[in-house]
Amino acid sequence: MAKVKNGNYVQVHYIGALENGDVFDSSEGRAPLEFQAGGGMVIPGFNDAIMGMEIDEEKKVVLTPDQAYGERRDEMEREFSTEMLGGQKVEVGQMLQFSSPRGPMPAQVLEVTEDKFKVDFNHPLAGKTLVFTIKVAGITDHPTQPQSCGCGCSSTDCGTSCG
Repeated sequence: MAKVKNGNYVQVHYIGALENGDVFDSSEGRAPLEFQAGGGMVIPGFNDAIMGMEIDEEKKVVLTPDQAYGERRDEMEREFSTEMLGGQKVEVGQMLQFSSPRGPMPAQVLEVTEDKFKVDFNHPLAGKTLVFTIKVAGITDHPTQPQSCGCGCSSTDCGTSCG
């Protein structure tokens, strides 16, 4: 029976939860997640976990922050002048998109005052231990689903230059 190896396209069903059992993501009710093993499109620990698995094999893995989204870094919190918002009102907890040389960067609003606002560029799951239940639904040598354009928007053709 075929086992997942680098370069394969893998289709998996999964449930991602925090250590306390709170589910933060799942493929339930959707097509399986498809990615190329070793292609850098999923967090390192998730990629490592599927290596050597067979179709219909299921496993539970616990990923430490260094295997997932990394540790929280205080220097990823930044303050900006509210003038930058051009009159737009923002609220604590709101997600904003910033442009960077590496593409869009989401950030969560932490504080808002009359003249400043503070955001956190850390991934929301940074610093957390994650528990995944993974079941391999397919292993192929080519994609079976439309591939995203590469800019992170999940569109197959969003019109941006994704070079």
